[in-house]
Amino acid sequence: MGLFGRKQQDPASSQVAQLSGALKNKELQAEILIQSITDGIIATDTAGHIVLINKAAGLLSEWSPEEALGLDARLIVKLIADEKTSELISDADHPFSSVLTKLQPETVASILTSRNNKHIYVSLVISPVVNPKDNTLVGIVAVIRDVSKERTEEQRSADFISTASHEMRTPVAAIEGYLALALNDKVSKIDAKAREYLEKAHASTQHLGQLFQDLLTSAKAEDGRLTSHPVVTEMGAYLEQLVEDMKFSAEKKGLHVEFLQGTQSTQKPDSPLAGGGAVGRTIAPLFYANIDPDRMREVITNLFDNAVKYTEGGTIRVGITGNDEVVQLHVADSGAGIPEEDIPHLFQKFYRVDNSATRSIGGTGLGLFICAAIVKLYNGTIWAESKLGEGSTFYINLPRLTSQQAAHLQTQQSAAPPAQV
Repeated sequence: MGLFGRKQQDPASSQVAQLSGALKNKELQAEILIQSITDGIIATDTAGHIVLINKAAGLLSEWSPEEALGLDARLIVKLIADEKTSELISDADHPFSSVLTKLQPETVASILTSRNNKHIYVSLVISPVVNPKDNTLVGIVAVIRDVSKERTEEQRSADFISTASHEMRTPVAAIEGYLALALNDKVSKIDAKAREYLEKAHASTQHLGQLFQDLLTSAKAEDGRLTSHPVVTEMGAYLEQLVEDMKFSAEKKGLHVEFLQGTQSTQKPDSPLAGGGAVGRTIAPLFYANIDPDRMREVITNLFDNAVKYTEGGTIRVGITGNDEVVQLHVADSGAGIPEEDIPHLFQKFYRVDNSATRSIGGTGLGLFICAAIVKLYNGTIWAESKLGEGSTFYINLPRLTSQQAAHLQTQQSAAPPAQV
């Protein structure tokens, strides 16, 4: 047969045939899929030694897969605990260690330090691998994603919001001041209709000023610029005084306010610091925690104000209890409650429950987001429990200090130089 009569093999068809043949081998199929994934993948045995690492993980860590196999995964995935000092997370606190110990999946946002000290913002999803036959631990698998681009965009957005909020607060404050002067009978004389208009304008200006303040605070919370000067605080006396200062706004609306100390909840804790239930009665009357009183005041005031806003009649209860490990605060109302599907989203930025009550009441959707950011500063947790028609309760768990720990920390704090504001 001549040259023009011979059927030539298409190179593309040949590659497809080779790939098709390769995929029939299950081990080779798995290898091809894992190596083709653009996210980093690392699997370890029960001792934390790497048994699998794909090319993407090697590029992120700057370790070749051949070198990394058999090494402790914590040597390859070095994570920074403090961005300012570049201090690394200890082996004991490393999320790989946590997952191997607790056998619970974890999602972590952190900074990866590569082999050549390159810092990369990453998101890690780490899960235990369990043998389905006998339910024994086989190891863990981690998916590592480079989120540097997203982090840069978020930083630009936060910088813009911070700058814009700061610049706009000044003229808004000036407008609010002039409106307050216009409403002052000693400064100006206005008729009833004009006063009505000015009062509405003044209220709107105050709301706008609060929005700018919340935007500024939320931007600081996201990029780690939220200032905090924690001191040892006896939370019982602190909360009681705070309730005394706040209760006027509730009583003005006809609501009753109760302060409860050391009372037992009907719910039991599964994990004191993980959230999900109240803790029981404690014998010790003093509840010490290391918090910034001004920052925590923002949290409690926000929760209390929300309770007042969304409660038409009944009682607002603010309480404190705890156990040996936890100080628990709660703010409960007898309002309309929150739909179950909305509860997991309450602490997200700009999230507001969409119903007739929220539409008629002003808000920025940032208050609970800021509350969660502040509570996190003190290694605490915040969550909500609610049923429609039965009101809502917001809980805060903070690590509790013993009297000895409190005294020792107070001595250190009194000896430290004053914080720079």
